Amino acid sequence: MKIHAGMVSTEGDALFYKVRGAGKPILFIAPGGGNGDDYLPVANILADSYQVITYDRRANARSTRHFPNDFSIRQQSRDAVAILSELGESKAFVVGNSSGAVIALDMATAFPEHVHAAVIHEAPIPSVLPEAGKWKDFFVSCHKLAKERGSSVGAKRFFYGVELPVYPILWATIKVRILVKQEKLENEPAKISRADAADVLLLNELLPVTGYEPDFEKAKAGGAKLYIGYGRYGLKRNAWYARAARIMAEKLSCEMVEFPGHHGSFMNRPAEWAEVVKEIAHKADW
Repeated sequence: MKIHAGMVSTEGDALFYKVRGAGKPILFIAPGGGNGDDYLPVANILADSYQVITYDRRANARSTRHFPNDFSIRQQSRDAVAILSELGESKAFVVGNSSGAVIALDMATAFPEHVHAAVIHEAPIPSVLPEAGKWKDFFVSCHKLAKERGSSVGAKRFFYGVELPVYPILWATIKVRILVKQEKLENEPAKISRADAADVLLLNELLPVTGYEPDFEKAKAGGAKLYIGYGRYGLKRNAWYARAARIMAEKLSCEMVEFPGHHGSFMNRPAEWAEVVKEIAHKADW
């Protein structure tokens, strides 16, 4: 498959992107870790029908991190718009998972003219929950532990306490990393180290993402078609992010869509995941 890759400079950093396929654009916004290649298995399938755009978020993977201490959800939304503009696209069907889902929601709220529709899959937004204070304290404790004892220690508390299936997600990530090595492009920029990536996630990104408070009325008024996604794993266990998804769907008066598997099953069940994305895109007239 032919892949076009490049860099776009915006607000002091350079963002690495990949484009595959042709047709209407689908823009994937990466979760924690900010690596656009996490979506590689799904992107390869959808590229038969769409122009699929993936990119490394600011301060992550192959994008630069000149301002890693100034993490801003709104800047991340502007970055997504900058990617579209670089590719000559004014509007896209946007898909975000986890941190990327928070950014997708903010993008649809602040820049609805660039979002035809957005799939917001398991956004970690505890502020909508009755026990929001409990989760705020938990994320603050992970951040504090990372500052005091290192990001790897903070990350361990985070992953084992956030009600995610740690080992299935780990194995899914390993499978994708093998595929990524096979797709390595000529003159591709080097990625930041795993240690640096953990620092960005725990020290810079965690609190702004989990502390995000959506403006539901503005999001609805913007006119972008919104879909709240949740995984079967979280739903069966009534995990906090699945409950938050239900509340957000009610507040946005939008449809909830069930995805197969767990929080990261776009990596290990890509065919099923791609099929759901296609169904939503068709439903949204894209």
